[in-house]
Amino acid sequence: MSSEQAAGNEDVEPAEHAGTGRAAESGTENPVESPAEESAADGAQDRPVWDVVVVGAGPAGASAAYAAAVAGRSVLLLEKAELPRYKTCGGGIIGPSRDALPPGFDLPLRERVHAVTFTLNGKLTRTRRSRTMLFGLVNRDEFDNGLVESAVKAGAEVRTGVMVSRVEQHGPAVPDRRTVAVVLAGEEEPVLARAVVGADGSASRIGAHVGVKMDQVDLGLEAEIPVPESVAEDWAGRVLVDWGPLPGSYGWVFPKGDTLTVGVISARGEGAATKRYLDDFIGRLGLAGFEPSVSSGHLTRCRADDSPLSRGRVLVCGDAAGLLEPWTREGISFALRSGRLAGEWAVRIAESHDAVDARRQALNYAFAVKAGLGVEMGVGRRLLRIFSRRPGLFHAALTGFRPAWNVFARFTRGATSLAEVVRVHPVARRALDTLDRREAGREAAVDGAATAGTGADGDDEAGGSSGEEAAPRRPA
Repeated sequence: MSSEQAAGNEDVEPAEHAGTGRAAESGTENPVESPAEESAADGAQDRPVWDVVVVGAGPAGASAAYAAAVAGRSVLLLEKAELPRYKTCGGGIIGPSRDALPPGFDLPLRERVHAVTFTLNGKLTRTRRSRTMLFGLVNRDEFDNGLVESAVKAGAEVRTGVMVSRVEQHGPAVPDRRTVAVVLAGEEEPVLARAVVGADGSASRIGAHVGVKMDQVDLGLEAEIPVPESVAEDWAGRVLVDWGPLPGSYGWVFPKGDTLTVGVISARGEGAATKRYLDDFIGRLGLAGFEPSVSSGHLTRCRADDSPLSRGRVLVCGDAAGLLEPWTREGISFALRSGRLAGEWAVRIAESHDAVDARRQALNYAFAVKAGLGVEMGVGRRLLRIFSRRPGLFHAALTGFRPAWNVFARFTRGATSLAEVVRVHPVARRALDTLDRREAGREAAVDGAATAGTGADGDDEAGGSSGEEAAPRRPA
């Protein structure tokens, strides 16, 4: 999609999209009104009121816009960048991501992965292979742009190059209690909506409005390294995962034709050590002599269990809500799935005529997210806690214990989830419970030693150096 197309037919009224969806086709007694008609009916100013405004055109936002548009609603998708745009991300498309794509979506795969090489801080190399594809690799600019085009085909309108500074649900900019004002930087008039979906990334302004709380923040560093054909051939169909030297860290090599995406991730606050890890990782792979075309970094954030997912008529999804898998830090499938849910429930909120019903629909959205993605995140937190202290155990299991590899393969293909594995397989559940207890015992012993070290003589230095930093870790 060109920026001219994306930034939109500014002369075209949003109402042109309003009657093109399912409600209009169904011939119901209450067809979808155009934004302009709703505005007039509500006595608002002569400005269109969109049913749903989505902020952020990544996988979460594009999925939300698509879901609301196919339901027959008028949808505006706002994006601060021009599309397509580069995004720091490994670009792994696992089964749950593939299953959450719009019908007929043509995945722009750069590589099909059939083998995984595992290393433990560069040592104990072991490659596992599969006859069938484990997962695919994409460039995020192509993937995200394709999702936006799907939303546009469904009836959404897109505006790029616009920065949302805030949303307001009360005050002079808001004509009535059913409306949210989306304030754009540099523009006098806000955009009006019946419901808003925040999908504006991990540093989300909409998330701040909702009050999203994060309890895990990690730093991911990544380099896109063009390589000669002879090197690219060595990596064709195979990725590398390295369990790193820092607690909870790991590195990856994802081949995409003539370019290797090489990255590492670790806890925020370990910036210098994370950079050394990346440099050492690239060096021992024999890639230090190739100049990266892009070097980038980003923070990934994982929500606290009690973090809200809505406020009034505003929902959040994807990175804006802190939704991603805490151990692997896989976020694309969480973005696609939560985005679809947010779009579906935003339609219900847009139809709500009072605050009570809007609140009920927002709570239903939160329940749907927590019942599915939230359960998966809970298992991921437990795995991260163990992995941070015992990466060698994970390496040994995946490289030397066939049932563990089979679970990994089934997970990447989408045949199971981490939560399903723990729920269905008694051996896995008992093993995780046992490791949980052991790690809890170790932490209690460390805390006891730290407390003893700060006894009557007030030896704060001993107590301050005894424990590891508590922040969780995650890869992108």
